[in-house]
Amino acid sequence: QVQLVESGGGLVQAGGSLRLSCAASGRTFSSSLMGWFRQAPGKDREFVSAIRWSGSTYYADSVKGRFTISRDNAKNMVYLQMNSLKPEDTARYYCAAARNSYRDYEKENQYDYWGQGTQVTVSS
Repeated sequence: QVQLVESGGGLVQAGGSLRLSCAASGRTFSSSLMGWFRQAPGKDREFVSAIRWSGSTYYADSVKGRFTISRDNAKNMVYLQMNSLKPEDTARYYCAAARNSYRDYEKENQYDYWGQGTQVTVSS
């Protein structure tokens, strides 16, 4: 059974940092597209960042320069380092995986597996 489990969320002041982790199990994810999405209350879930098996990375404009995605294939882990956090980054953050690494990284329906999410709250 494939599982994605996020951790690392919490409450932080504006300007602070958090590091989210996503632990994948149930299959090998080294060749998968891995992504982070977020959903704020009352809003649709949106793309945040993604990383292909090759190491190519992608970011939403709103987080570019502040967030960094990385992966450790040996450990089946994906990370999202979030710096210079803003109140508008407050959301539930979800890890997602696509079996095919060449899919459109921005589209939710391209991902096959999802975690339950971890809450990030940034106070002003």
